[in-house]
Amino acid sequence: MEPMLQGRGLGKVFGAHQALAGVDIDLFPGEVHALLGENGAGKSTLIKILTGAYQPDSGAVVLEGAEVAFRDPLQAQAAGIGTVYQEVNLVPNLSVAENLYLGHQPMRWGMLNKRAMHDGAREILAGYGLEIDVRAELGSFSVAVQQIVAIARAVKLSGKVLVLDEPTASLDRAEVESLFEVIAKLKARGLAVVFITHFLDQVFAIADRVTVLRNGKLVSTQAISGLSRTDVVRMMLGKDVVFAHSPVTEIGASGPALAEFKGLGRKGSVAPFDLTLHQGEVVGVAGLLGSGRTEMARLMFGVDLADTGSISLGGPLTLRSPRQAVAAGMGFCPEDRKVDGIFGELSVRENIVIALQAKLGWFKALSRDEQDDIAGRFAEALDIRAADHNMPVKLLSGGNQQKVILARWMAIDPKLLILDEPTRGIDVGAHAEIVRTINRLREDGLALLVISSELDEVVAYSSRVVVMRDRAMVAELKGADIAPQVIVQAIAAQEAP
Repeated sequence: MEPMLQGRGLGKVFGAHQALAGVDIDLFPGEVHALLGENGAGKSTLIKILTGAYQPDSGAVVLEGAEVAFRDPLQAQAAGIGTVYQEVNLVPNLSVAENLYLGHQPMRWGMLNKRAMHDGAREILAGYGLEIDVRAELGSFSVAVQQIVAIARAVKLSGKVLVLDEPTASLDRAEVESLFEVIAKLKARGLAVVFITHFLDQVFAIADRVTVLRNGKLVSTQAISGLSRTDVVRMMLGKDVVFAHSPVTEIGASGPALAEFKGLGRKGSVAPFDLTLHQGEVVGVAGLLGSGRTEMARLMFGVDLADTGSISLGGPLTLRSPRQAVAAGMGFCPEDRKVDGIFGELSVRENIVIALQAKLGWFKALSRDEQDDIAGRFAEALDIRAADHNMPVKLLSGGNQQKVILARWMAIDPKLLILDEPTRGIDVGAHAEIVRTINRLREDGLALLVISSELDEVVAYSSRVVVMRDRAMVAELKGADIAPQVIVQAIAAQEAP
């Protein structure tokens, strides 16, 4: 069988960043092809090239044996390639039928033929096992139903290749099963389906082949039947070489229980979990992107409100906002420092003191001299390299921006510090300084929860490691079990040989 769609040696450069380098992919009719990779692996860039949103700088796209060059996604759609994203890109205040036929409504005598549109919509959705009122607004239905409507529209408009980008991210288990039934029907009809997800269980349940990307390069394309979950995790993380050389760290909890989270959870975000943190320990959090690591941290800090469970931090604590978490002695360095961490237009000094000022309240305003003193002390302690503490923080390097965020929380003298990917996207020197700071804070008696994709890094400083998978805490590792190989096996849900 010939491929329906191919990418041959695809490359894409943005400025000095090589987003994609010589990637090949073949999509066959009647096949579900999973596309996997961590954040920044190149998945989105590859899909945007295949669907016409980007034009490749090198390589070619081949559809049914003929090379094509799509100007935009509309041209790709007309050629038979449709895409459905995690966030349904339809119009919620229009009816189901209007969404299905948007842009190509059936007409009669120059007027919209509503009967034909409604009858056609019912017939289309019946093919997906969906019987709903097609005259009702799309937004009145569940996300799962909206996904199926979006798929039905994409297939109606394209009909050769369907790209599903994180379609199950907002669905519960029953809804995922319904979606998989729809995908099975599309596969039987001969569509080539690309399935992008972070849930390995779903990959092994629905996919025929899998392509793994890492750092913009193709790692491997293989039949799923010949792979274990551990194989896939290793390909995504690229950690084979270092497994045998990683040190085992045994750091016992050196102080009393400081923070307790019991049954904390949020529907559709992360399953209820129990976790206790002690003074003077670092609890590492491992798991693939999308496993629930960040969602867990957001619940603990009050960014998202928990549906269930309780929090104790020197006494019972109800969190309805991050402000309350800060007042209780918690700090949180988010994963995306540019979007959620720094205030780019404010100075280095202002970024460092802003959490302390919020904790003190505006009626106890810090004087300029106090601000300069605090910024100077922490800039020296963390080796923040800025020509002037009054320069905008957006002008600093990524590593120095990360240090500024750390300084912000150290300034409030926290009891518990949550760090989400604190070393992502920074240079080697800054990386080493952040790790040294984590160890120093632990020695000073803080409790830290550190989320990281770097397994060697997690092993180096963790007293314990909790493993997240499919938005649930699935393992807690201690002592000799804190090793990359054991962590990978827990992520992949595969017992050690």
